[in-house]
Amino acid sequence: EGRLQELYWLAITMIMVTGVAVIRRIYDTRTYGTMRVNLGALLNRRHRHLPVSARSARLDMARELVDFLEGQVPELMTAIVQLLVALALLALFDVRLALSALLLMAAMIILYSFFHTSIVRFNAALNAQVEKQVGILQRGKLLGVFAHLRSLRHWEVKLSDLEAILFGLIFLCVTAFIVANLWMSAGLADMTTGKLFSIITYSWSFVEAIIMLPVVLQSWSRLSEITGRINDVSLSALGQKGEGENDFG
Repeated sequence: EGRLQELYWLAITMIMVTGVAVIRRIYDTRTYGTMRVNLGALLNRRHRHLPVSARSARLDMARELVDFLEGQVPELMTAIVQLLVALALLALFDVRLALSALLLMAAMIILYSFFHTSIVRFNAALNAQVEKQVGILQRGKLLGVFAHLRSLRHWEVKLSDLEAILFGLIFLCVTAFIVANLWMSAGLADMTTGKLFSIITYSWSFVEAIIMLPVVLQSWSRLSEITGRINDVSLSALGQKGEGENDFG
């Protein structure tokens, strides 16, 4: 139509979004950095009787808590909005499509519930080994360091294998969801190529959002173990023992 007004509005909107993103980044870096400093100082005071090895590891673990707030929580909030919009749009085409999406969500939660205990247990073992690292390095025994690194690898492999199986099962559920929505869509009255394309687009949008759920739950399982570990001030008494006598497993 020979108009440029819409193009100008698009440019202005993109410039504003960029400005907000830059300001947010500048603000967030300082805010979460302050949280890391305050949390680290608090932990150092609470666990000052622990061996240096354990204290060092717990400071790093505490930073993971803040990293979760800074990185994954905003992504989760975005995913929730995307999920709700996709769910509503699928329901406008047919309620069965939205019910299929809700079944996918329920399947993910049920699947994850079977893996939660093992994820926490493996993370506890990994964190316990990490807490010994500085002490092992201080002793300087080559075989001890090698054994420590092999132990870290052992628990990392176990966690990785568990994650591979979990997400493999989840993506089988995703496959069933996409196939079911395609099958139901093809049978709807007055179905057109455009409507079918829209349904698949919104179905994938829902998948992209809902896949954040097991990712966040997995992080939450690890962080729940870390939270319990760094809040357990009773372990301070172990600081009176030798570094090699401590077993935080």
